Amino acid sequence: MVRRVRIRLGGTVLVCSIAVVLGAWMASCRPQAIEKYDKVDREPNISPDYTGTVIPANVAPLNFQIREEGSAYLVTIRSERGRPISLSSKTGQIRIPVRPWHALLEANRGRDVFFDIYVRDADHQWRRFRPIVNTIAQEDIDGTLVFRLMKPLYSLWKNIGIYQRNLANYDVSVVLHGRSFGGGCLNCHSFVGNDPTTMTISLRSKTYGSDTLMARNGSVERIGTKWGYAAWHPNGQLAVYSINRVTQFFHAGGMEVRDVVDLDSALVCYRIDSPKAASPEPLADKNRLETYPTWSPDGKYLYFCSAPILWKDRSALPPENYDKVKYDLRRVAYDLATDQWGQVETVLSADETNQSILLPRISPDGRFLVFCMCRYGCFPVYQPSSDLYLMDLATRQYRRLAINSEFSESWHSWSSNSRWIAFSSKRQGGLFTRTYLSYVDSEGTVHKPFVLPQRDPAHYDSLVETYSVPELVKGPIPVRKSLLAKAARAKASVTPVIAITGASPKAAPAEPWQERE
Repeated sequence: MVRRVRIRLGGTVLVCSIAVVLGAWMASCRPQAIEKYDKVDREPNISPDYTGTVIPANVAPLNFQIREEGSAYLVTIRSERGRPISLSSKTGQIRIPVRPWHALLEANRGRDVFFDIYVRDADHQWRRFRPIVNTIAQEDIDGTLVFRLMKPLYSLWKNIGIYQRNLANYDVSVVLHGRSFGGGCLNCHSFVGNDPTTMTISLRSKTYGSDTLMARNGSVERIGTKWGYAAWHPNGQLAVYSINRVTQFFHAGGMEVRDVVDLDSALVCYRIDSPKAASPEPLADKNRLETYPTWSPDGKYLYFCSAPILWKDRSALPPENYDKVKYDLRRVAYDLATDQWGQVETVLSADETNQSILLPRISPDGRFLVFCMCRYGCFPVYQPSSDLYLMDLATRQYRRLAINSEFSESWHSWSSNSRWIAFSSKRQGGLFTRTYLSYVDSEGTVHKPFVLPQRDPAHYDSLVETYSVPELVKGPIPVRKSLLAKAARAKASVTPVIAITGASPKAAPAEPWQERE
């Protein structure tokens, strides 16, 4: 009995000792306890770079790593209103609690938020760095990001999935994964505006074929044709999609050895209530390549990219003059009531820019158009020269955005309130695409981007997968992944008859299984 009492007493003493030591250490790390410190006249090095940017009040905490040598770290996050958040760390990893973070940001919309960072050196002397300052936007960002996650492969389909992320926290769920239908590929997810209730996904599978899934109002059907890049008319009853004969080839050297050429392409109109799909003459010129459709928010114009075909032999790879192909930005009027198309007009010519104009996306308020330009071709993610540009549609004046890097900027989308864009960038070394978010103010100024925040501040340091085609939508996708998976394995419920009046692309061969970002 005495022995047990001694053991219990000893355990209690040990626990108390640990508590005292831990309490003393934590007390020494509280901001109010640091009365003596040396001022450092610069901002601390942190990763990711969450400095000098504009952030939405509904975004997940911007967890980061302090890249300064030290034995202890302390951070205070504060603004004009609300309770500051105080955090301490021995490693420099700063993980911010979600609820206090959102409370602080919500109370300070339109104001600056400050990050005070202290670092203790080996001599137990504290240093205080110049505060990091970010600004909290008045406007929220759409709550969900839908993206494709894949390894940077080029010869086969493997472990490819479409996911959705709750931007207010770090919750990620699978929308559909290739393993659900024999390890197939899936891409080109698109929505009616920023509405998650209507979605299409293109499938490619050696076992189940290459078709398109369409999810509407909680149900799913399989359409017996493969859609390329798709754009939904605002009324949700008509979609325009591309059919492309795209193939991949390689260079002997350079920053990016992969390349893509579209040997033939056209645009096709699909109506939900019709068994036929049409390819009107303005969208399928047999002498040109048409791709990347997007609608104006009022549905009166279809914008797309178009380039002349510069080769006669469509079987050669790469074809002659592939590096001289440059796409114009064009548009064509459309009357929904009469189902009539107007004449094609050039909005911005490659002859004027001497670059290839790709991936047009118009802000939901109809004011601005963001697009990519690169040296040549149709696939900006493989072009280190690809940059983002913004056009004022009222004046058609355009400019290169200051947010570009030395590496490729590509796939982009708008939030429903026209105040945020999500885009893909390879600025972290040139190999892997990551999703960045940028605030766009009422004057069209696009502010410094910040990378999609993660629970682990070191998430991107070891991630060997790419984030592709980020789409902002107003909420989670309501259809269950089990329904999407079942439809991906089923036979097509409808197979539209496509009458091609211009270009006549052929289906890409099943082998090799080429995959592109």
